[in-house]
Amino acid sequence: MKFSSQTLRTFTTLHTWVGLVAGFALFVAFYAGALTVFHHDIPLWQTPASVDQPAATLADAQRLLDSVLERHPAARAHMGMTFPGGDHPQPIAYWQDAKGTWQYAWLDHYDGSLTPPQTGLAELVNELHYTLGLPVAGIYLMGIVSLLYGVAVLSGLVIHLPKLAGDLFALRPGRNLKQFWQDAHNIIGVLSLPFHLMFAVTGALLCLVFLQMALLNPLIYDGKLMQAVPSAMDTAPVRAASGTAGEAVNLADLHARSLQVARDQGVQGFEPAYLKLANAGDAAATIEITGESEGTLGPAGAVAFDVASGRLLASQLPGRRDANHATLSAAYALHFGEFGNGVVAWLYFLLGLGGAFLFYSGNLLWIESRRKRRQVEQGRAQVNMARATVGVCIGLVVAISAAFVAAQVLERVAPHAVDAGIGWVCFLTWGACALWAALRRPAQAARELLWAAAVVTALVPLAHGALSGWWWWTSAGHGHWALFWVDAVALAMAVGFAVLARATTRRARHGDPHSVWAD
Repeated sequence: MKFSSQTLRTFTTLHTWVGLVAGFALFVAFYAGALTVFHHDIPLWQTPASVDQPAATLADAQRLLDSVLERHPAARAHMGMTFPGGDHPQPIAYWQDAKGTWQYAWLDHYDGSLTPPQTGLAELVNELHYTLGLPVAGIYLMGIVSLLYGVAVLSGLVIHLPKLAGDLFALRPGRNLKQFWQDAHNIIGVLSLPFHLMFAVTGALLCLVFLQMALLNPLIYDGKLMQAVPSAMDTAPVRAASGTAGEAVNLADLHARSLQVARDQGVQGFEPAYLKLANAGDAAATIEITGESEGTLGPAGAVAFDVASGRLLASQLPGRRDANHATLSAAYALHFGEFGNGVVAWLYFLLGLGGAFLFYSGNLLWIESRRKRRQVEQGRAQVNMARATVGVCIGLVVAISAAFVAAQVLERVAPHAVDAGIGWVCFLTWGACALWAALRRPAQAARELLWAAAVVTALVPLAHGALSGWWWWTSAGHGHWALFWVDAVALAMAVGFAVLARATTRRARHGDPHSVWAD
């Protein structure tokens, strides 16, 4: 397929400017998204004392459920709880109080807490991934960014389609660093193209799902969106409380019943992960049990029961879901890699880092393409873009690593302030790095912040080992691979940042003296 030169120029311009507009947000989303691959491991790493804690049982979960319902009347209307299992060794209950504030409880901590235990660090990284850390509007902003991301991917496809084979294998290292960065940008973009299309589509779908429904409300839902949402998003039917006292929830029976229903519907390996309980203590109480099964693209499925009789009310299991539930389950699984085995998780981790590189290198290429070759003084736009790229992108790397170190320190000196503390550390560090980059020459700021990233990231496993006693070799020796891999990845990334810092130093000293990246 061939395109005219004017068409290619148009799509090149579109690709460049859409990438610049959305690039900073996408760098944050991809770098933090790469780390969310370890979102089940990070809570254990944050509080390694829980590693040797005996795994909870269904009896423990029953005790937690009964205690919460007894102490918190607001939880009886609607509450959720995780089942003890591989991803959540200890059950956690959650509900909204009379003021609409989410409360959490866990074994022997039944009074209600504003934050769940051990999850602050994982939640911080996840919030950076899908909201940039911005409250309320962040998720919608990322939905719009995902749409722009899709435009950038498609325009990049048009640009490289006529020379796809050449771009796929052309990597020309040498004195022309701009050509090397261009080749690396093209290779990673072409090889990961299907995944980037998938990330763009699923990112927009997940972030804008409620906005999409609101826009379609007058056309499809006839203005009755709120009545349609529960059946579209949940499995259990909505039933009003009858006002008649009902049976208590027997988790063991309902857990066994969910496994039997899954087997009867041909779903093997179904493992309940969490439940949603409505109208507890009432004759019209319902319970929805959601779990995951093996061998399917959208592994999440759910079954709903009448609490009093144990009668099956509805099911949305793999192979028997309606189109809406199947689409949402597949979109979530595809976006977060919640399918397949450990190879898929590592592939998503590498794709996340590769995506972050794409947007970082895209900014560098824009800066170099507008460089004035024979002038010492470069344009203000190029210098400011270089400073912003260094401050935002490398600054984020430093900030997230600082939050990991702070989590280990705060767990020992101020365990009740961990979640708030790591948030302050992260955003203050990020702001300080951006300010530092704004006040320094781009080459100096890049070199200094890369060294800062290397040092702070190296402190992640060191702080973990020194403060908890779980050094990476100790974790490996005891078979605690969740702890080992977080430390090992941090150490490997610290080495990578140090290598980039040395390369940046050489470039500044021995490269083109007229470049923005020269000392």
